[in-house]
Amino acid sequence: MRNTAKITAAVLATGALTLGLAACGSDNGSGSADADGPLIVAASPTPHADILNYVKDNLAKKEGLDLEVKEFTDYVQPNTATQDGSVGANYFQHKPYLDDFNKKNGTDLVWVNDVHLEPLGLYSQKIKKTDELANGATVALPNDTTNEGRALKLLDANGIIKLKDDAALDATPADIAENPKNLKFKEIEAAQLPRSLGDVDAAVINGNYAVEAGLSPKKDALVLEAAKGNPYANGLVVKKGQEKDPRVEKLAKLLNSPEVKKYIEDKFDGAVEPAF
Repeated sequence: MRNTAKITAAVLATGALTLGLAACGSDNGSGSADADGPLIVAASPTPHADILNYVKDNLAKKEGLDLEVKEFTDYVQPNTATQDGSVGANYFQHKPYLDDFNKKNGTDLVWVNDVHLEPLGLYSQKIKKTDELANGATVALPNDTTNEGRALKLLDANGIIKLKDDAALDATPADIAENPKNLKFKEIEAAQLPRSLGDVDAAVINGNYAVEAGLSPKKDALVLEAAKGNPYANGLVVKKGQEKDPRVEKLAKLLNSPEVKKYIEDKFDGAVEPAF
């Protein structure tokens, strides 16, 4: 079963969505209804907003795109704001998370295109390699469904635990078949994981939050997710029916441009990788 924090988060997400839908009798011009207004995109600060601001400052004007970036630090509000029209698009998530969010919240958000991958990594302030994990050590995991399963698969791929053969993308600690070090797992909101490092033996942290906290996935991660064949690329998302909005089409094209590819490679040095 999920812990109380997860249940509370789900209730809050549903409540926020309900309030948002009730409030969206009209669009304020910043969302998707006003095709002549600016396209406001909800994004996590790093690297999503960084990439969008690069597009805004260097590429958008030439394409006739009026782009605004609105930063969020959680994984719920960008989707509820896109659903209720407060923003015209969002860029912060991978498709398995989007699919799970739609299923649980009754939203009709759709994927536009892949942009980048943030490798998930295991970090620690107490050990230098995974075989130093003590018996009974505590490992923190993201508490949202898809990222928790992703984190457990990272541990499985590196021989730290073994999942059941039928464990899916939404695996939980209950799906662990073998736990040779009797690890204990602490489920924490993804954005808070870097702050948890002083309180646990290790933590599996999403790439954007690792970078934001000054961690280098290449240098600091004990183990790091493989990029090849990874289903967790982050991309542009809109409410269903807005895929052909000219502003969205322009942004999608720019996010997959050679200029953005070079920007990602130069700025993030492997901590973030182009997915196109």
